[in-house]
Amino acid sequence: MDNNIEKHIEEICIKANKASKSLSHASSKSKNQALQLIAKHIKKDKNDILKANLIDIKSARENNVSEALLDRLLLNESRINDMIKGLDNIILLNDPIGSEIKKWTPKNGIIMSQTRVPIGVIGIIYESRPNVTADASALALKSGNAIILRGGSESFHSSSAIVKSIKNGLKESDISENCIQMVNTISRDAVGALLNMSKYINLIIPRGGKALIERVQIDSKIAVLSHLDGLCHTYIDKDADKEMAIDIVINAKMRRTGICGATETLLCHKEVINSILPDIIEKLMSQGCEVRADENIQPLNKNINNATTKDWETEYLDKIISIKSVNDLSDAINHIEQFGSNHTDAIITENATTAEAFLKEVNSAIVLHNASTQYADGGEFGMGAEMGIATGKLHARGPVGLEQLTTYKYQLRGNGQVRP
Repeated sequence: MDNNIEKHIEEICIKANKASKSLSHASSKSKNQALQLIAKHIKKDKNDILKANLIDIKSARENNVSEALLDRLLLNESRINDMIKGLDNIILLNDPIGSEIKKWTPKNGIIMSQTRVPIGVIGIIYESRPNVTADASALALKSGNAIILRGGSESFHSSSAIVKSIKNGLKESDISENCIQMVNTISRDAVGALLNMSKYINLIIPRGGKALIERVQIDSKIAVLSHLDGLCHTYIDKDADKEMAIDIVINAKMRRTGICGATETLLCHKEVINSILPDIIEKLMSQGCEVRADENIQPLNKNINNATTKDWETEYLDKIISIKSVNDLSDAINHIEQFGSNHTDAIITENATTAEAFLKEVNSAIVLHNASTQYADGGEFGMGAEMGIATGKLHARGPVGLEQLTTYKYQLRGNGQVRP
């Protein structure tokens, strides 16, 4: 490993760790003021951020990246306004730090309470989407955590410009600008160095493809909160409403194909293959979506391609969908269990009993009834923004917002008790 990279990583880790001490005790007023100033500077620097993004877009096009990845990378005025809106929403949220989770007094008479505190220093490793830079920084700051940002090489200029605006905002606030750090190199060695900094970092959050997540899980000496790939499913039950099914599936796949909440596999009860599926397939194809399906569905349209086992295992992040026919609810759940990533899965049905069985039995972080999988988003959960969608079962699960970026401690208040 390059010694200069390791030195750079250690330097920013030391700064973040030191800044986290004072940030953990900062008042809600100070943190909200800092977020207001950050929003002001992002708005003021909008043109500079867009210019930086153009550099990244140009480079991505030269490297022949897919249109879906370009969409993830793209910033425009609307998306920058959404970043600012996210900051404003986080300001309005209650500060979790210092809040009491529960309080009780056992027989010994000591008043005991469980209170939320920051985790400390969070390292986030993410790909493509530069808006994560602002979202993650804001959530970390409001929850009293310092953060180290390691964005993807494809979004380096965009993320750098956003961090510059963030730091300019912090310089005018009571919060140390050192609480937000960015890895200023695109070298892959930087990730390895970051994963070794257990002395300074308390939690690593990887957001990206399967290869990145696997590398972090294997190499990290720090606790990992994984955001796995979004291999999301929508199941159309035999008791589904046709118009609702069409609307939901088209939105779940096509609203934004490059986000982790996009439906990748459509499961269809055998009884609705001929009644509901033809219209869905026609609408998908009219919007430029490639359809791959099993042998029971292929006769519906001559332009359907054959689906293989690899399709059931693939997060496309593109205008491609795989469709599989199933015999019943149990068959659908078994398919999700075998091929899903425990991210987000939905059922479309008017049968309440079937819906409740799906919600109970599907082992994913987010399960939906009669709604699009694209609601897998912290902003839609009222969290202002998200660090990612955690798909594991420890510490946090689903959208990671303010509360999920805290831990707790026990505070005991006695009046002279000694243990017998």
